[in-house]
Amino acid sequence: MKLSAPPAFSHDQPDGVGVLLTNLGTPDAPTPAAVRRYLAEFLWDPRVVEIPRLLWWLILHGIILRVRPAQSARKYQVIWTPEGSPLLAISRRQAAAVAATLAERVPGPVRVAVGMRYGNPSIPSALAELRAAGVRRLLVLPLYPQYSATTTASTFDAVAAELRRWRWLPELRLITHYHDDPGYLDALAASIHAARADHPGERLLFSFHGLPERNLLAGDPYHCECHKTARLVAERLGLPADRWAVAFQSRFGRAEWLKPYTSVLLADWARAGVRSVDVVCPGFAADCLETLEEIALENREVFLDAGGARYRYLPALNEAPAHIEALVDLIGNHAAGWPEFTAGYDPEAIAAERIARRERALALGATA
Repeated sequence: MKLSAPPAFSHDQPDGVGVLLTNLGTPDAPTPAAVRRYLAEFLWDPRVVEIPRLLWWLILHGIILRVRPAQSARKYQVIWTPEGSPLLAISRRQAAAVAATLAERVPGPVRVAVGMRYGNPSIPSALAELRAAGVRRLLVLPLYPQYSATTTASTFDAVAAELRRWRWLPELRLITHYHDDPGYLDALAASIHAARADHPGERLLFSFHGLPERNLLAGDPYHCECHKTARLVAERLGLPADRWAVAFQSRFGRAEWLKPYTSVLLADWARAGVRSVDVVCPGFAADCLETLEEIALENREVFLDAGGARYRYLPALNEAPAHIEALVDLIGNHAAGWPEFTAGYDPEAIAAERIARRERALALGATA
């Protein structure tokens, strides 16, 4: 009998651990056609838009995909780099750094792959890459610190849909959130402190991607996790309550979204006499359209036009060493008990280093 695909099991291939790093995704090019393909996939996800399918299909194909691709393409053209999409280029560097750090710590084979929820490289292609490498234990790390059904749950949907096609399933673990993980918080605090060391703005704004308010009312924990992240980072930085705030960006459509809106709050601050602000986006593990164009450029104009004098966007953690260490620690904690993370893997030494890093980050509050 002729097989249509390679067998899922090979006797001469050693087992291994696979780490799938996922993020939202990006168009293949900053062109209306590429953006249209990307948006058609993204906005058709029922986790993203919870509207009856027939009605939403008419709106999506009758209005949105006729107008928005050209508008978004112009924005992508502003941030596009020689490497292509910033999000994809950074994600690949993150994966390489995570793989290199794991190779230093873990004696067994650990493979790391990047898969985007929408667009390329896709989650199915990343999983196929890991399967070809002999992965029998799979850890999925969606790079969304704060859980939402629109992001993390949608990632699980895509992973599960692909695994339904596999004869032999790997052992599977999914990291659902890490909004209050000490390593992540410490990396954020250290990054913010370093960026503001010389000339801190009068206020620090934590801007998170928005969601429709009905998602919160339906039980999505995203709103609460965003506020907790901001509060814990502000505590590490020693910021008084009147020096920082939380807001939500990227509103889409006419429905009520989580408030306050980032652009509205920035304008209100400027009109109230706030002269300088720093803005950070802790929900984004890598810089992308929403940070590099919407926050760094569009909202700068909003603040300055309303009377502000100095506006600064603080970059995402991207492939900063402290961020990579935090991600590797997350992976190690969630892979505990797997053979590759027992023989030769010293969790006590890693925990001690984590505590030391946290103490250094906490010390920032005394000098902020």
